[in-house]
Amino acid sequence: MDNQIVLQMNHIMKIYGNGVVANEDVSLELRKGEIHALLGENGAGKSTLMKVLFGLESPDQGEILLNGQSTVIKSPQDAISKGIGMVHQHFMLVPSLTVAENIILGVAPKKGLFIDMDKAVDAAQSIAKEYNFDIDVRDKVEEIPVGIKQKVEILKALYRGAEILILDEPTAVLTPQETDELFIQLVKLREKGHTIIFISHKLDEIKQICNRATIMRNGRSMGTYEVADISTKEMSKLMVGREVSLQFEKNEQHLTDNIFMKVRNLTVNNSQGVLKVDNLSFDLKGGEILGIAGVEGNGQTELIDTLTGLNKKYKGTIEIKGKEIANASIDDIRSLKLAHIPEDRMSTGCAKTLSIQENLFSNQYKDPKYSGRAMLKRKAIEKRSDELIKEYLVKCRNRKQSVGMLSGGNIQKVIVAREFSTGPDIIIANQPTRGIDVGAAAFIRQRLLEFRDAGCAVILISADLTEIFSLSDRLAVMYKGKFAGFFTDVENVTEEELGQHMLGIKKDDVLEGVMYE
Repeated sequence: MDNQIVLQMNHIMKIYGNGVVANEDVSLELRKGEIHALLGENGAGKSTLMKVLFGLESPDQGEILLNGQSTVIKSPQDAISKGIGMVHQHFMLVPSLTVAENIILGVAPKKGLFIDMDKAVDAAQSIAKEYNFDIDVRDKVEEIPVGIKQKVEILKALYRGAEILILDEPTAVLTPQETDELFIQLVKLREKGHTIIFISHKLDEIKQICNRATIMRNGRSMGTYEVADISTKEMSKLMVGREVSLQFEKNEQHLTDNIFMKVRNLTVNNSQGVLKVDNLSFDLKGGEILGIAGVEGNGQTELIDTLTGLNKKYKGTIEIKGKEIANASIDDIRSLKLAHIPEDRMSTGCAKTLSIQENLFSNQYKDPKYSGRAMLKRKAIEKRSDELIKEYLVKCRNRKQSVGMLSGGNIQKVIVAREFSTGPDIIIANQPTRGIDVGAAAFIRQRLLEFRDAGCAVILISADLTEIFSLSDRLAVMYKGKFAGFFTDVENVTEEELGQHMLGIKKDDVLEGVMYE
């Protein structure tokens, strides 16, 4: 890394139409050939700052200097033309196209009026080779693993001439092995003179790979630090304004005699007829957290959709509290005291045009505490909404604000507050802390442990292996619809061993500890 400054964002101010001050006098400076971390709690203003840089938002005040020259970035296309690329947390690839077609999309070499596919393949292959990305560009995107998709997104940006690369939560869905591989590639990019903005909540990863870090809190910058000179504890304190315990006490487990969920020979095909859950059986008792790890796309989503009643097309049996759920509605399943934090907070977790209050009570309006014979008990609902907003630290103007106006992490807090406040016996938590800052994540994890200690049964699906290891009492690894590993002695499992099961390198005959009878 040299000290040449390639980008300055000076005194950026961004106020949204609803009066929310997202960025207040924020400055950011990038040096050529550095990996620069951007971190902060949800709602701290990181995403807004990057949207301004990538031309998705216009700042109300402040200026951007690119290589010392004042510039205005009007759109993402404008940003790309100026050498700024962005890899979003949710990939922007077309699954039905090949890797090469995705890389050259919109800037394809032409032969007359048509795309010159031979040239396109050569161009894609040569850029992959230039950056040492081991990818077959003829593969269809829908058939490649998540780690390779991440690399395709990076190549797509590099093909368009990105000198500055914004990576938003790049390791959120990767195995430890894929993360190591990505870091090798990022170091190579740094050595070639590219500058990388690395947005992450994983402080240990920032320590591992970043040169400097800019920390944000409540829309303001708390300063830029040399990563080597600051501890993860100091980082988290600057982010949230208080000490955050990254460790928590896990009490001794007390299993109940109740088998709250019994799954036998569950087989699920997706809408294209592809086998996604393959003859799976397991039990879940009160007083335990069953962790399920796995690379995305190995049947976790289909398993959870089926257990929660979202999918009715399956073979096998599912019993919740002794009741078969084949003909049960989602409402019936909910009435068995099952809570569900869904994987995708925007499409299935909330109604983004409705208010925070309406979202908080969308599953409780039949409760006599909040519903009279003819009318809802408005005062009781308002009082409880305000209590939950305070208890779950939701950053908002008030309970009437629409959920869609909140940051991703605050939307997640509303969903978690709604699900946890129903007094559940069973919690299915699918990526409960994805994209959430350390303070909020610690709060949610602590609550899951409290529910477990109170005799609740929890299924935790998470791509965060630290979370899986620290919370799970039993741990399953899903690979191609089956349990490829099942561990009852979680403390003695290593990340490497878990990663080998997640990638299908290692497979066990799983019987021991899956069922209680």
